[in-house]
Amino acid sequence: MSALEIVAVAVSFLGIWLTARRRMLCWPVNLTACALYFKLFLDVRLYADMVLQALFGAAILYGWTVWARGREQSGEIVVRPLSMAQAGKGLAVGAVAAVAFGWLTSRYTDAALPWMDCALSSFSLVAQYWTARRHAASWLLWIAVDVLYVGMFVFKGLWLTAGLYGAMIVLAVLGYRNWQRARQAQI
Repeated sequence: MSALEIVAVAVSFLGIWLTARRRMLCWPVNLTACALYFKLFLDVRLYADMVLQALFGAAILYGWTVWARGREQSGEIVVRPLSMAQAGKGLAVGAVAAVAFGWLTSRYTDAALPWMDCALSSFSLVAQYWTARRHAASWLLWIAVDVLYVGMFVFKGLWLTAGLYGAMIVLAVLGYRNWQRARQAQI
């Protein structure tokens, strides 16, 4: 456990909590967390997760813009439904990306866990896109991904990060409930 990991965990927790509460401040906080985890993952050779942080940075900028436009008069963020077709398409893209990048990193890098790292990274990007698009279902995908991340981080000895991801599972459950309630109130 390093000082970098401690700070990254604290900032990430705050960012996820703010996202679950549908607060615009989540975007700059999450962007800071991405930068911190980019460096941490570089240090422990989880390259797909390192690249994921850079992609999350771009997705965060996108999400920040979408959320800024997707507010009601009251300032509340509007939650949108995710159709089965959109869900299927997103999961298919995640699976194809997982196989493609898993093969590349297993063949051309010294990545510690290339297949798992790439699969989790790919589906995290799908979940991040769904979050940016304000779909409550994003939290369900985050729960599945985070459960597997806990195991990977324990295996890599990143105990504090594993604990963060355990807490993120709880936050994702709370986020899903909060977003579902907001969606019902909007109908």
